[in-house]
Amino acid sequence: MSGHRDARRSLLLGLAGGGALALAACSSEPQQESTPAPSGSAPASSGAGPTTPPPSSPSPTPTPTSAIPAEPVEIGEVVEQVTGLTSPWGVALLADGRLLVSERDTALIKVVDGDQVSELAEVPGVRHGGEGGLLGLALRPGGQELFVHHTASSDNRVVAASWDGQTLGEFRDVLTGMPRATIHNGGQLLFGSADELYVSAGDGNERPTEQQEDSLGGKILRITPDGQPVEGNPFGNEVFSMGHRNVQGLALDHEGRLWASEFGDKYQDELNLIEAGNNYGWPDAEGDEGNDGFTAPQVSWPTSQASPSGLAYAAGSLWMSGLRGERLWQIPMTPDGGLGEPKAWFEGEYGRLRAVVAIDETTLLVGTSNTDGRGDVRDGDDRLLRLTLG
Repeated sequence: MSGHRDARRSLLLGLAGGGALALAACSSEPQQESTPAPSGSAPASSGAGPTTPPPSSPSPTPTPTSAIPAEPVEIGEVVEQVTGLTSPWGVALLADGRLLVSERDTALIKVVDGDQVSELAEVPGVRHGGEGGLLGLALRPGGQELFVHHTASSDNRVVAASWDGQTLGEFRDVLTGMPRATIHNGGQLLFGSADELYVSAGDGNERPTEQQEDSLGGKILRITPDGQPVEGNPFGNEVFSMGHRNVQGLALDHEGRLWASEFGDKYQDELNLIEAGNNYGWPDAEGDEGNDGFTAPQVSWPTSQASPSGLAYAAGSLWMSGLRGERLWQIPMTPDGGLGEPKAWFEGEYGRLRAVVAIDETTLLVGTSNTDGRGDVRDGDDRLLRLTLG
């Protein structure tokens, strides 16, 4: 399945407040020195977004479009909430304001309560190596079950455990068989509703699985909490979209549209608007190149400026972290549903950035990733930063 070509017109976006960030190929992150501004496309189609879930899985209630500010918000106060974490990857927000944080290389889930950090549990069966380990976290709406994406000895998998607000139960397998490798493990989780979970599965550096409808590799998946395909998935299996290399960020915007940040290879990183059944081209297309028959990205960056990981939506903007690019990208939305000019924040100030979580419409949480083996470790790394918007 080749999907349909996204016919939206590409245009060059100027770059305010810093250069674009390059997503090094997840393997070696080559030191390219290209500096073009990110490129983007015209306003996104109002009909774009995931297919409507069945009645048993209600969609989240969108915020009215009027919530988009006339001018993009600014970042105000930055508070260092906690320090001393080891390669933090996933973050789940609890109803009482506490956070659950996964550490990729230790297999530990930690609880962050204000400026205090404590150990909650070690996830069994995690095998760290390269980019693999303990990855994304997602709390099922209702708050009584925690879902975890991790690398195991032979695959990447999703597991889940009951959560009573203080302790975790025994973990059960939800989905197994996603390809694993030293690189390209994907790892992100996002609930669209209590009955549908989006999972980003990397290609595990196994071509051409990304273009095979019956393979879990190089896909965004949509499953039930029991690991079954959601009714209405485009291919009748777990696959929701295909042709991905290594998606590490997923977010729903105010209209309920699904967005994904994706590692490119040698040339361009991507921000994609995800639609059911669409093919985003990898390994036949990358960024704005080679998109005949595939869905083109909404925004692309030279790989020297991004290495995108976490993605969140708050205050009328998408917020995308950069690993190699060492900055936070703000991609504002416009009242007509399009995207404005990306803006870079904190270039080089905190090093590699990975997790991005919207605490509420005026607060973001951003995690550094300098202890992951590719960064310059600074005193206090790794840390969580709390940003005030507006």
